[in-house]
Amino acid sequence: MRLFLVRHGESLGNIDERAYRQFGDHSVPLTQWGYRQALEAGCVITSYLRALPDDGFQKLRIWYSPFLRTRQSKDALLNALPEDFVGDVREDYLLREQDFGLFTEIYDQAERKQKFPEEFEKWARLRSNSGKFYARPPDGESRADVAQRVRLFLQTVMRDGENDDHNIAIVGHGVTNRAVEMNFLQHPVEWFERSDNPANADITLIEGTRSQGYASILLHRAADRLPGQDGELRDAHGADVTITPKLGG
Repeated sequence: MRLFLVRHGESLGNIDERAYRQFGDHSVPLTQWGYRQALEAGCVITSYLRALPDDGFQKLRIWYSPFLRTRQSKDALLNALPEDFVGDVREDYLLREQDFGLFTEIYDQAERKQKFPEEFEKWARLRSNSGKFYARPPDGESRADVAQRVRLFLQTVMRDGENDDHNIAIVGHGVTNRAVEMNFLQHPVEWFERSDNPANADITLIEGTRSQGYASILLHRAADRLPGQDGELRDAHGADVTITPKLGG
């Protein structure tokens, strides 16, 4: 089985946190640069699949999160992949981004503490006493909660994986994709605590067989902006939207 874990491309939220508040986390679009990153990821997967032996090739099954930035990244993959390489394409809500509850759309720690002082202090104590993996933001999900729902999703993946040559791509988020890798490879919590989220449009490949086991590699590291490109391709992909400036800003 080959499992391509693709994080969504650069979104408006990755370059300006105000986008989460303006659009809502589930509706933040890719930037034009992020769409190009996802297209490149699709080309990398295409090249990898082309190199497989003909007798072992299986069409790629694609799963994706329902959030806008992951749907757009999935569309970019489909534009890059040959049509005859693609099998089923399915959305699954279990692949959504981690829910931060009261802290959703507030990524600045000082602002969280100012708006919700009691809840913030409780969350800080939980993180200190129990660890980041288990601490739930108020009314939200811990990373352990994300890992648990991802495990449910993987039951579907393994049930649908009819043989060791099955090819699957998952277009998700940083925490979600890391939870997939943790569950699939049966890594301990310590691995999750010390690992970092993949960057936008990075591809982690998990490959192996049931009998011989599985291993993961970073198959593709997405291109960063070059010097002088900071102002280029920062508009939203597929929509005429901009980030509303702060009053007086």
